[in-house]
Amino acid sequence: MILKDFTEFKTLQGTTLEPSPWLQVEQEMIDHFAAATKDYQWIHVDQERAKLESPYKSTIAHGFLSIALIPKFLTDVLEVSSLKMGYNYGLEEVRFPHPVTEGSFLRGIVHIESAEDQKFNSLKIIWKVTIEIKGVRKPACVAKMITIVYE
Repeated sequence: MILKDFTEFKTLQGTTLEPSPWLQVEQEMIDHFAAATKDYQWIHVDQERAKLESPYKSTIAHGFLSIALIPKFLTDVLEVSSLKMGYNYGLEEVRFPHPVTEGSFLRGIVHIESAEDQKFNSLKIIWKVTIEIKGVRKPACVAKMITIVYE
């Protein structure tokens, strides 16, 4: 969905947008995230050990990798033409109901809870994002993400 400006965006408060496209979480992505965060716990990076010792019989993605994908899911489903920049303000109510095994497909379901005017032509937006796993009833992650965006 492409919107012209913040005036149009604010009309979407309380709206759930179309789901993002599916994104596969492959071992390479998990390994890169492990390298970036220095979190090399075997459950994430040792495929052979995970097959033998993990209850999931596979490596699993870091929970924070799911969170790190939220901005991608947001930009997959919404564009505001007048947007100049934005930044992450925080997260609330973050939960990881189900692990993401290597090879899983994820998509974001984005709900715009609120959009409040701020100074300097900006909005404070609260998004509720549910990250679904293809073929799994429970989501990988549910979180409220707060962003500040500028026009």
